[in-house]
Amino acid sequence: MNTNFIDNKTILITGGTGSFGKSFVKYLLDNCSPKKIIVFSRDELKQFKMEKEFKDERLRFFIGDVRDLPRLERAFNGVDIVVHAAALKQVPILEYNPFEAVKTNILGSQNVIEAAIDQKVEKVLLISTDKAVQPINLYGSTKLCAEKLFISGNSYSPDQTKFSVVRYGNVVGSRGSIIETLINNKSAKVQITDLEMTRFWITLNQSFALVNFALENMLGGEIFVPKIPSMKLADLFDCLAPETEKEIIGIRPGEKLHEILLTKEEARHAAELENYFVVIPEHYDIFAKGRFDKYFESGKKTEPDFIFSSDANQVWLTNGDFLDLLKL
Repeated sequence: MNTNFIDNKTILITGGTGSFGKSFVKYLLDNCSPKKIIVFSRDELKQFKMEKEFKDERLRFFIGDVRDLPRLERAFNGVDIVVHAAALKQVPILEYNPFEAVKTNILGSQNVIEAAIDQKVEKVLLISTDKAVQPINLYGSTKLCAEKLFISGNSYSPDQTKFSVVRYGNVVGSRGSIIETLINNKSAKVQITDLEMTRFWITLNQSFALVNFALENMLGGEIFVPKIPSMKLADLFDCLAPETEKEIIGIRPGEKLHEILLTKEEARHAAELENYFVVIPEHYDIFAKGRFDKYFESGKKTEPDFIFSSDANQVWLTNGDFLDLLKL
C-alpha cells in the first residue's frame, strides 16, 4: 500500500476519537510519515485517553464540533488533508432526534466544505456508508445529502480544494456493532431480525486501504466503493453465538433486508477497477473534459444495469472466513 503521498503532510480527522478515526490515526502513526495528525472531536474524555495511549509528538488534539464553522476554520489552518468521519450514526436514535442528525451530518458536512475551501486544504474525503444508497432511514438520508454536498463542493475551487467520497458497509471490529453485541452476550437468547438478511463486511485494514487509495488518486468528485464480501446475518449469528437460542423478531423500522453499495443508475457512469468501483460525477460541466479518463484506462466501464447489492454479491464470507477476519 503506497503511503508516500502522506509524507510530511498535516492530516486532520473529524470524529478522530470514533471507531474509524482512532484506528486510522494509529495506522497512520505506525505506517506513514505525516508531519502532524490533528484529531478533531467534541469528546474531551476520549481525547484525553487517546493522548495517554498513543503518546506521539506528531499528534495534536482539537476540541470542537463540526456544527461550529469558526472552530473548523481555525482547526483547518495549515492542514493539507481532511478525512471527514464525524457523524451521528445510530439509526433508531436519529429517528427520534431527526434535526440533530441534520445539524451534524448535513450542516456539519457543509461547514467542513466551507472551512476547507477558505483555508485552502488540498484534499477532503468524506467517509460514507451503504445506508446512503436508496436510503429508507434518516441516517442514510443525511449521509446521501452529505455525499451530494461533497461532490458539488468541487464547483467552488476544483483546482485548489478537491472533495471526494468513500462508501462502504459494516466494519468488522467497530464499536457498538452487532459483532461486539454477540461476542459480549451473556444471556441464553439472542434476537435476530430476519434469517435472510444480508450485509456487506469490511475490515478496518480494508477501510484504510480504501481511504489511502482515494486520497492518492482522487481528482475531486468521485465516490470510491470497495469490492467487499457479503454474509447472511443468520450465518453471522451461527458463527458467533452457535449455542444460543435465536428469537426471530422481524425487520426493525428503518432497516433494509439487503444493502446496496452501487445502484444501477450510478453504474451507468462508473468505472470498475481491480478492487474498487469509482462513481464518476454526472455533472461534467464543472470539470475539465477527460478529467476522469484514467479510471477507464486502468479499468473498464461498469456493466449496464449492474447493481452491487449484498444479496447479489459474487463473494461471500463463510463462518471460517469471518472468524479469521476477527483475528486480524
